[in-house]
Amino acid sequence: MDNFKIFCDKYGGAILGFIVGIVLAILLFCTNLYKFIIAIALIIACIYFGNYFQKNKENVKEKLKNFIDRL
Repeated sequence: MDNFKIFCDKYGGAILGFIVGIVLAILLFCTNLYKFIIAIALIIACIYFGNYFQKNKENVKEKLKNFIDRL
């Protein structure tokens, strides 16, 4: 019994995460919710890159110019 308690203390979070992940995967694919989540992730990624480009304008211009010159 002590071994099981030690096992649960050590790996309890991973086991719980696995179970929640399986339930979420089933829920996403059965309800087509994954399309909504992909759309939200794409919007967040575009917001992040837009902010990055705005704050590092000169650096991005230089890297883009070097990339185009190599082509």
